[in-house]
Amino acid sequence: MARKRRKAKHDEHMDESWLVPYADILTLLLALFIVLFAASNVDVQKFQKLASSFNNVFKGGTSFLEYESPVPVEIDNAEIVNEKEKEKQEQEELKELQKKINGYITENGLDLSLKTRLADEGLLVTIQDGAFFDPGSADVRPEDLNLAREISELLVMNPPRNIIVSGHTDTVPMNNHEFKSNWHLSVMRAVNFMSLLLENKKLDPRLFSARGLGEYEPVATNETPEGRKLNRRVEVLIQPNLDQQK
Repeated sequence: MARKRRKAKHDEHMDESWLVPYADILTLLLALFIVLFAASNVDVQKFQKLASSFNNVFKGGTSFLEYESPVPVEIDNAEIVNEKEKEKQEQEELKELQKKINGYITENGLDLSLKTRLADEGLLVTIQDGAFFDPGSADVRPEDLNLAREISELLVMNPPRNIIVSGHTDTVPMNNHEFKSNWHLSVMRAVNFMSLLLENKKLDPRLFSARGLGEYEPVATNETPEGRKLNRRVEVLIQPNLDQQK
């Protein structure tokens, strides 16, 4: 009696036919990415990070950084240099303005009342408390109105610049009923002084702003009369004109 031969078992294989279209899709996506890359201005550092991410996903493959783009990637150094030149030019113009204001201060014997300082944020003109205001008052003294008007003429510039007027005080508590705190006093001093400057019709009100900082940005100690006197001040910040130059 003949024995039936058992059919040999064959190992079953998974259907891998899906890999072909999947690989085609990845190839198309990569080609699309390369085309978009070649047609655009690319941040080199960001592109390298993105390329690294692709390489991590497709381990064992060839990095597309090894291929040269048909369009060379260029960094616009000219624009960077141009911006630096603008900043340098603006600093020079502010220096000239500082010389003009310093000349006015010296000519009128105001060295103890007005100071100037050139910083990254702009040209800062500091007006000491006693130059315009009586203690605890936010009103410019009548005898100092002409001085304020002369200062406004110094702020007429071409091109015009943004100007911030800031009021500052010491830490001595208020002892009158007109102002609740030093903060209120500093705000009103800044607003009143700015309003006086803007009586000059050659100045653009849209470029001016006022703020009160009270006792919170001292420039000296509040433990001595001399320090408190320095802290009671109004500051006029003339900002660089970089935005308008662009």
